[in-house]
Amino acid sequence: MATVRTKVIVNPVAGARSTRRKWPIISRLLERIGLTFDFDYTEGVGHAMELARIAASDGYRYLVAVGGDGTVNEVANGILHSTNASTTTLGVVSTGTGSDFARSAGLARDYTTACANLTSSKRLTIDVGLVEYQRDGKRQERFFVNSAGVGFDAAVVKETERLPKFFGGTIPYVAGMLRALVSYKNKDIVLKVGDEEESRRVLNVAVANGNYCGGGMRIAPEAKLDDRLLDVVIIGDMGKLELLKEFPTVYKGTHINHPKVSMRKVTNVSIESAEPMLVYADGEMLGECPASFRVVPATLSLVV
Repeated sequence: MATVRTKVIVNPVAGARSTRRKWPIISRLLERIGLTFDFDYTEGVGHAMELARIAASDGYRYLVAVGGDGTVNEVANGILHSTNASTTTLGVVSTGTGSDFARSAGLARDYTTACANLTSSKRLTIDVGLVEYQRDGKRQERFFVNSAGVGFDAAVVKETERLPKFFGGTIPYVAGMLRALVSYKNKDIVLKVGDEEESRRVLNVAVANGNYCGGGMRIAPEAKLDDRLLDVVIIGDMGKLELLKEFPTVYKGTHINHPKVSMRKVTNVSIESAEPMLVYADGEMLGECPASFRVVPATLSLVV
């Protein structure tokens, strides 16, 4: 791995702006393990995607994302939109507040161990999801590596993005959840899986490639990154008090036993709603429904 042309993409504001402070240490750790690399700082939303696309197209065969889940998502999207997607490998040094993709992939969440593992010869070829959604009246699409969805979780993501990020783990999600809970109302949706269509009222629909979201919630306990399927977890018409009561069970993954929760493994699913309904992917707000999700199997090479 040390001889492979490597680009490290660093999001300095990830992890409550702590990554800028950590980067000199991380840089020395990378040099110590013998990784020869160039690096770029990101300068705003979407910049990591463009940096990754250019780097992969220009011959960098190994791209390392240093940041949170949003940074990993952007670097993965850049690779997948490049001219060399099939021959470019992704590495991750997780320095964000949630680190949900690292949890799902079984990667180290402390940056010292993560750096040491970057020269590993082990590879996992993972599936990715592709979500199509609406933004400003136009259809757009985005790859996601870990989880996406619509409904309450998307409203929580929106509220979380508005909060100052002083803490890691699940604290930002819980704070965002409490803010979203005040005004959120369950939505009537039309859910289509293959030729099957059903109308129902839901709190949330999660479409998962990996297990975790929200800084450690095991939203899809049976999901696997390489099984060529997406796990759709539907939380039905659950009230606010009931949600608060059941909330702790999400960390164990036992929420799927609740009678108002259902789960299915699919290759594609679409969701429509007559009411405005937000869409998110990998912890980032994207747009609104209608939305469709499909798996793109065995697409991205990950160093593990």
